[in-house]
Amino acid sequence: MGVNDDHFHDQCGVFGVFGAEEASNLTYLGLHSLQHRGQEAAGIVSSNGEQLFVHRGMGLVQDVFTADGIAKLPGSSAIGHVRYTTAGASHIKNAQPLAVDCGHGSISVAHNGNLTNGLALRDQLEKSGSIFSSDSDTEVLVHLVARSQKETMVDRVADALHQVEGAYSLVFLSTQELIAVRDPYGFRPLCLGKLNGAYLIASEPPAFTLIGAEFVRDVEPGEMIVVDQSGLKSLRPFRTDPDRRHMCIFEYVYFARPDATFDGISVYDARKRMGHALAEDQPAPADVVVPVPDSGVAAAIGYAQASGLPFELGLIRNHYVGRTFIEPTQSIRHFGVRLKLHPVRSILEGKRVVVIDDSIVRGTTSRKIVKMIRDAGASEVHLRISSPPTHWPCFYGIDTPTREELIAAHHSVDEVADYVTADSLGYLSLEGLRRAVGGEGFCDACFSGNYPVPITDEAAPRRQLPLVGV
Repeated sequence: MGVNDDHFHDQCGVFGVFGAEEASNLTYLGLHSLQHRGQEAAGIVSSNGEQLFVHRGMGLVQDVFTADGIAKLPGSSAIGHVRYTTAGASHIKNAQPLAVDCGHGSISVAHNGNLTNGLALRDQLEKSGSIFSSDSDTEVLVHLVARSQKETMVDRVADALHQVEGAYSLVFLSTQELIAVRDPYGFRPLCLGKLNGAYLIASEPPAFTLIGAEFVRDVEPGEMIVVDQSGLKSLRPFRTDPDRRHMCIFEYVYFARPDATFDGISVYDARKRMGHALAEDQPAPADVVVPVPDSGVAAAIGYAQASGLPFELGLIRNHYVGRTFIEPTQSIRHFGVRLKLHPVRSILEGKRVVVIDDSIVRGTTSRKIVKMIRDAGASEVHLRISSPPTHWPCFYGIDTPTREELIAAHHSVDEVADYVTADSLGYLSLEGLRRAVGGEGFCDACFSGNYPVPITDEAAPRRQLPLVGV
């Protein structure tokens, strides 16, 4: 198991552009900046004003697209998607954006999130004659839009979204317009940008920075942005309440790039504040603070500053390892972790080390990392986690194990410490995490079990579908 395989994974990233030359090339670059949100599939759909052009494939953005491939995606508007796949669902049929021709014309959609009533809606649609070609709950949206009797594409999209529940940040593209929508709770991030008169949409602002675009603002929860030849319109097709905002708090803990900013809150600064709060909540008798790279770095800096302990890069990450690798025989134990992380003995030997990571899911990787640090000569290893214990799975677009697989759901902190073989284990409190990200207005169901939107699909006939809007 690799160093990232025991973390939560965000399911995807979306990008869109309207009104720019080489729109598909800009989308390709934008997807590069969103690659951390999904590494198993990528796709772009473009429009030249008359028809849609589609290219999707399995793998990283740079592997899916070539210069010749981009040249076959003409037009001044495009949308793109990167996808992370749940187990058993890694297949080209689930790659996005989805693109279809229907009685209303051609339409394509890219989705970040998960519809909590997607299975129930799919069963209803199939009973009424709809035929599905993928395992994706996003295809439910396509069918609902196609079946809508509303006059305009904007109204058909709004009509479809009034029937769904759950988390979604969506980018639709027709031949004539781009439509971006964020669900009324704002679970998943979505941002608006501008470049020389062209409008851009992305899951995170750093996607704008790469192409020299201006970050304008966050798309508001419940907002629908429509861009066509007449310009940009902001619509409010849903009833929203500021007190109902529930952006995923894990975006700040792990998912988002450190250089992202959401709702005016810097992800990097928030992670440092998590480290400060963790040092106050869970001090450790240690000589040095070492992060698990890369996600633990900012929190470890904050922990070191608050505790007065030196910060050192005692674990070095190999950034040149792909997702597949021919492993040696079983004789090399913990090979997956050793391939991606290497201890620096001169920093660790003889030291009491406090190791900072963002979360523990199953505990298997934490156990290997603790063992690696001990083997490098550390006298003590104290594990500190910059988020609370993960007790509950996510149903809003994050790939999480079942509750039975979450180690903190069924074991005390001391029992988890024993399993990972740490001398001590401490988690950031939920109150400390909330302070670090600015208070209320977040979904923390994976920690608290308080789900803002009912999980309708729990009562629906079960299928082997991914818990993901992809």
